[in-house]
Amino acid sequence: MSLASYTEESRINPLDVVERLAAGNDWSFERASDDEITILVTGRWTDYQLSYTWMGDIEALHLACAFDLRVPERRRAEVQALISLINERLWVGHFDHWVTEGIVMFRHALVLAGGTEASGKQCEALPARAHAKRSTPPCSKPRARHRGRSPAI
Repeated sequence: MSLASYTEESRINPLDVVERLAAGNDWSFERASDDEITILVTGRWTDYQLSYTWMGDIEALHLACAFDLRVPERRRAEVQALISLINERLWVGHFDHWVTEGIVMFRHALVLAGGTEASGKQCEALPARAHAKRSTPPCSKPRARHRGRSPAI
């Protein structure tokens, strides 16, 4: 037996870690398959749908965190520009605005190559920038991180 096949056989499914995290926080969740789990979290400003997908072929745990944000057609260009400015400042992950679905989504992936195991802290940190436990809506407070640069928000 090669080391690669032993690693594949002994690997814990990262979605099992995510499921324990959801259960431990009393979040509503549905495990659609071995490769997908959806978690619903009620936030102060909106509800969040966290969809984790294990993509075994590229050894990555993908997160899509969607929240309802109805944007009037006349403001869509401004929202797109704002999302672009926010994305410029993110080191990991990115925001998307899905116009036809009426949602804003944060997407990120955790690469677990070579048999690396996912920890609860890693799975919890994935949606940290768009997470429901904020006291203000996501992206509502300007933060200037570098002197001389204007805040993106």
